[in-house]
Amino acid sequence: MGRGLRALITSKNIMAKTLAIVFGIVFVVVGLLGFVPNPLVGEMAIFETDMMHNLVHLLFGVILLVVAYMYAGSAALWLKILGVVYLVLAVLGFLMIPEGGKLLGLVHTSMSDHWLHIVLGIVLVAAGFAAKRSVPMATGTMPKM
Repeated sequence: MGRGLRALITSKNIMAKTLAIVFGIVFVVVGLLGFVPNPLVGEMAIFETDMMHNLVHLLFGVILLVVAYMYAGSAALWLKILGVVYLVLAVLGFLMIPEGGKLLGLVHTSMSDHWLHIVLGIVLVAAGFAAKRSVPMATGTMPKM
């Protein structure tokens, strides 16, 4: 593998890895926060969650952190995958339980959760694509948009 190609792949992995770490930490913190009484995340909070919902946040956070540290080359792909999962959950939430309840009979959600899931889905998918696009060329030229 040439030196320039190696630099290109490495810089691509660094951006995706960094984004996966940031989102992974946020999901883990939100998941843990859901177990502690607070006005933002949890039962009777702005974003209503139950134990299963908190565990899903923790799981997604752990997935992103593991991918970032062990499989950095796949970090952009996993950002996109989890983004699509959130978009699907948002659509299902709007269609199945518009006023709140259990999504797929497992996870408690509310209307604010559905909107947040749409935003998260878009941001995660965009982050996955941005990690691939915003790669400086090994020759020092700007990448094409």
